Amino acid sequence: MSNSPEIGSRARTHAIMEKYGIRTKKSFGQNFLTDLNVLKNIVKAADISRNDNVIEVGPGIGALTEQLAQQAGEVLALEIDQDLIPVLDEVLAPYDNVKVVKQDVLQSNLPELIKKEFTDPTKPIKVVANLPYYITSPILMNLLASPVKWATICVMMQKEVAQRLTAKPGTKQYGALTLAIEYQMNAKIAFDVSRKVFVPSPNVDSAIVVLRPRTTALLVQPFDKQKLFGFIRGCFAHRRKSLWNNLQSIVGKEPEIKAKMTTILSDLNISPQLRPEKLTLEQFINLANALHQQDLL
Repeated sequence: MSNSPEIGSRARTHAIMEKYGIRTKKSFGQNFLTDLNVLKNIVKAADISRNDNVIEVGPGIGALTEQLAQQAGEVLALEIDQDLIPVLDEVLAPYDNVKVVKQDVLQSNLPELIKKEFTDPTKPIKVVANLPYYITSPILMNLLASPVKWATICVMMQKEVAQRLTAKPGTKQYGALTLAIEYQMNAKIAFDVSRKVFVPSPNVDSAIVVLRPRTTALLVQPFDKQKLFGFIRGCFAHRRKSLWNNLQSIVGKEPEIKAKMTTILSDLNISPQLRPEKLTLEQFINLANALHQQDLL
């Protein structure tokens, strides 16, 4: 191992940026984390061990990658910025369990990538990342849509988005994203991260969210998962309106349709005057299934 200070220290970060002439790119949402305690706590929150294969999305200059390499079996770092690839290859050279690949996670065939790049792809696969704010939700949705059985997804994101992921029914943060996560995972905020520990400093604070697979099965299954979440997004299209008004925008306002909707909501004991954020995931599934059975969805 190198005797240089760890990459995540502020002094080493600045030294690397100066040596390679690195300027953070807004187009990639780059903010480099420069607090070793935070970096080590991320690895701890993800519960990384030598038995784990880890995928890191957006390694930047390798601060988190280095901490992962010290604890994981193997680390596969996916970096979209071609300019950072040679930098990562050099600064991470002391770690023979790290592989850096130029890859856009949104365009990746993740099962094939895992099979190709890890020595033993049957080991638990964990994702650990400091996600760019502007693309957090698409990356999470892409990971959850993948057939890969993630052991853990531990990611840093804008604090406001973290609160949406972990929100409870009836709160203003609760919405379609909350429900999409809840469908597959249990989400928990591990800790908050100040904007002051980044170079450059973003305009908002961050939080570390840990997602783990649900341990309890849903009591009811949707007739179609994709259509369910399209329906849920429609229900939240106008948050200040009642569920009834949002449903009319989705299925129509004709008298016979209204009559069917009235019966369905009554049977499910759901008040049409409720706002969508009051409904649980299972209530949304029951409602979508009932609408489908009446050929309304």
